[in-house]
Order: sequence, then C-alpha cells, then structure tokens
Amino acid sequence: MNSSPASSTSDESLPGPPGLPIAAVEHETGLGKDTLRVWERRYGFPSPARDASGDRLYSEAQIQQLKLIRRLLDTGLRPGKVVGLDPVHLQALVTQSAPPSRLSLSRTNTSTHGTHPLQAELLRAIGTHDLAALRRELGTAQVRMGLAPFVTELVAPLTTAVGDAWAEGRFEVFEEHLYTEVLTGVLRHAIGSLTPQTNAQGPKVLLTTLSQEQHGLGLLMVEALLALEGCTCVSLGTQTPINDVAQAARAHQVDVVALSFSNVHRAPVVHTGLRELRARLPETTALWVGGACQALYQRPLEGISTVRHLSDLQPLVDQWRKQR
Repeated sequence: MNSSPASSTSDESLPGPPGLPIAAVEHETGLGKDTLRVWERRYGFPSPARDASGDRLYSEAQIQQLKLIRRLLDTGLRPGKVVGLDPVHLQALVTQSAPPSRLSLSRTNTSTHGTHPLQAELLRAIGTHDLAALRRELGTAQVRMGLAPFVTELVAPLTTAVGDAWAEGRFEVFEEHLYTEVLTGVLRHAIGSLTPQTNAQGPKVLLTTLSQEQHGLGLLMVEALLALEGCTCVSLGTQTPINDVAQAARAHQVDVVALSFSNVHRAPVVHTGLRELRARLPETTALWVGGACQALYQRPLEGISTVRHLSDLQPLVDQWRKQR
C-alpha cells in the first residue's frame, strides 16, 4: 500500500529557521553572548528563532540592527536608550552622531594636524580591500620607522581611526577584522625579529583582556613596546575569566598582569572586576591597566597602575626595575 503524501515527508527534510547562532553573532557584532541574552529578557530584543535543538538563531535583519546599536553604544549611549529601536530610528541616530566631515572614507581629511601622512593611504587600502597594499605599506613603515615609533606614531592613531570609521558606518565589521589580521601579522613578525635584551631585563608580563572584551590590538601594541624594554611577555589573547587570569599568573610566575580595556564597559563593572582580580593575585604581582575605557582613570584603584598613554609603559618598567 502506497504511503500518503503527508507521511512520505519526514520532519528532517524540512528546512529549519534561517539565521546565525549566537557565537557567530557575537563575532559579527562585538556584543557578548551574555549581553544578548540579557537584552532579550529585559528589552524583548533581539528575539531570535530557535532551531530543532532549541538554540538561538538570529536573522540577518536583527544582526544589522545589532551592529547599529553597537555603533551607538560606542558613542556613549546607554542600552536602554537604543536597544529595541527600529532600524530607521537607529540609522538616524548613527547619522546624527557622525561628524559631517567624516561621513565618507573618500573624504578622509589628510591635512589634520598630528595625523601621520600614511594614515589616509592605509585607510583607503582598507576601504578598497587592497590587502596587498595594506600589508606592504605597514611592513615598510615598520622597517623604516623602527618598532616603537611605528606603534606609537602610526599604528595607535590608525587603529583609533579605523574604530571611528566603523562606529560612523564607513567600515563594516569584516573590514575592521581584516585590518586587525594584517596588522597582527606585521606586529608579530616585528616582535619575533627583535634581538633579545640582555643588559636591561624587564619583568615577565601576562597580557590579556577580561570577559566580554574582544579588542586585542591594544594588547599587541603593548607587547611590542614591552619586548623592546627587555620584558618577557605571555599573551593569553582576549576574554579570559578573572579566575583563569589569576591561575595563569601563578602558573607562569609573572611579575605583572597587564589588561587592556576598550570603552564597552560601564565603570561599576570595570572597577568590580579589577578589585576582584587584585584580590586574587599575589601581593608581589603588579597589575597594570590601560586602554580607551575612561572608567580606568576616574579615580585611583589601590594596587593598580594605569597606562593612559603607550608612552607611560617605559616609566612603569623603569619603576619595576628600581623596586627589584
């Protein structure tokens, strides 16, 4: 007896709901998984579908909406003001927050005081997806300038400009990621080519970021400058839980733990995390923190040294040498 049409089609053959899993959305938008779940409960957005296993799937429209929200958060707006707004209102806010003179990459101001002459050319290479030119120009500049000036005078302001371009909608996330990958390769090669310092031994430094902090270029810039000072660096990459940072510091017997923070966290979260980590570290292990997060510099935190500018690293290393 022939099966009926309904019984001949199994559930497994039916397509599931379209969308990306939460890990991919975290990578695409820079918003942490925990943040997305909290917003879902608190604001009703995003509202992902579910696959057969019950895992969240986010539509392309929601991902684009989340990207706009992330741009606005980076300008200082609170989640409660923007999460859940429709794309039209979000885009209007993004446009309002972007300086008129910088709305188009092709109009990048090359005459801004203090801007390195190469910056406009490098931004153009990123925007036109000319990775060969980007890699070539960065590599050549590093050799010509030397590692320290390359990091402080070109890479640091260029990275800020790339972040601004993303926040203003002139770069997509993938373009920022490509820049990060190319620059990481250039800096890693430069660090690996350094001649070991024997006459000015620096501290052993553990480098990482805490959970929900995905930006790692600042760490790499710090590693390059510390290597020039004769420091031994142990990098854990990004998003390391506090307990694991403390365990790694003890396991590697480091002298310093150095953390980088962007401006994605609120002050109470930053201060609470730092106090907890300081309490978990041995008293003899120094804790250095720096980055774009203004909460780091609002008030002194006991047992923690702040690095507001990359130029502050050398005095900290010198201070460590004197104390030891």
